[in-house]
Amino acid sequence: MAAEVLSVNACSQNKSLTADCGRVGNGTPGEGNRICFPGGNVRIPFLIGRAIFGGYFILGGVNHFKQQKQLAQYAAAKKVPKPDLAVKTTGAMLLVGGTSILLGITPKLGTSAVIGFLAAVSPVMHNFWKQGQPEQRMNEMVNFTKNLALIGAAIALMAVEEPWPASVPVLAPKKKNLLRRVLREVAA
Repeated sequence: MAAEVLSVNACSQNKSLTADCGRVGNGTPGEGNRICFPGGNVRIPFLIGRAIFGGYFILGGVNHFKQQKQLAQYAAAKKVPKPDLAVKTTGAMLLVGGTSILLGITPKLGTSAVIGFLAAVSPVMHNFWKQGQPEQRMNEMVNFTKNLALIGAAIALMAVEEPWPASVPVLAPKKKNLLRRVLREVAA
């Protein structure tokens, strides 16, 4: 059986949404781990959550550029090498990742940027285990564990099959496949 992406209608015919052992909710083997959206009711919460989650990172990226000097000083205090460059780079990662998630444009790439940012920054900037004062230790621990939760959410979003519902179409799949074929022919 040829692999195909399940449509919303196909998912709504089957109420089960299990996605384990390489089987979709309908039990079809070989389709991989896919998550689909039955009916129209799940799309609204997904879009709201996506807007909040992506918007959170966009605001963080904008803040990196608006408060670059202060953030670079804080990064320098944490012994980050080249703090100015680090703040600009992480700000760009946040903007790209958040925009990708919000608009649904290559969201796996966007979530990867968010995961990379959080995984690199959290142990350096929120090293609660090195703090001597209880208040500072608690503050850094809260931020560290918040970032772990955000990493978990980003990893969960990576399981959602592309294209996401209500994504901004940048390059339609047919055009994308045509482009890949042309590039392969040129490379050969």
